[in-house]
Amino acid sequence: MAKLLKIQTSIFQNDGQSSQLAEQFVKNWQARNPDGKVISRDLAAEPVPHLDLARFQSFITPAEERTAEQKAVVSYSDALIEEIASSDVLVLGIPMYNFSVPSTLRAYFDHIARAGVTFQYTPEGPEGLMKGKKAVVFITRGGQYGEDHSQTAFVRQFLAFIGITDVDFVHAEGLAVGDEAKEQALNAAQARIAELA
Repeated sequence: MAKLLKIQTSIFQNDGQSSQLAEQFVKNWQARNPDGKVISRDLAAEPVPHLDLARFQSFITPAEERTAEQKAVVSYSDALIEEIASSDVLVLGIPMYNFSVPSTLRAYFDHIARAGVTFQYTPEGPEGLMKGKKAVVFITRGGQYGEDHSQTAFVRQFLAFIGITDVDFVHAEGLAVGDEAKEQALNAAQARIAELA
């Protein structure tokens, strides 16, 4: 059975443009995969705690030496990772906030990137361990920044770092420029969804 993980990050939750584009993709995917399963994670509704020293030490402490609190931290991270590990397709809805991704997504990434679990270091460099998955990323922006912006590069680099290199980006830009620009951007994004789903 095919499985899809949808991650949305807009502070407007389901009303955010990135969330709506991601959901449209999911509906198209479900129509083509009627027996498929969808897992949804809303990082605005349920934010992942920011990484601090105690959490980081929980990850690097040997399993047999972890305290009850450390075990709970690792168990939470393991559950987030398992959602990805068990999915065939990842769909991310990501608005631009202050030239970058929402801080909730950064916190989520910090709990996903775990040495020996989702990546490993080798003499040839880091190797991602979450291979064989497809990702579709919807990025929405109020202005025009282009597909080579550092925000896009960061998301691409992180996904590749954990082994996900089959990634399609759909950008909807100029959403705050005016009604015409917004309509054009959303129409173009919707056309891409029809091609990808």
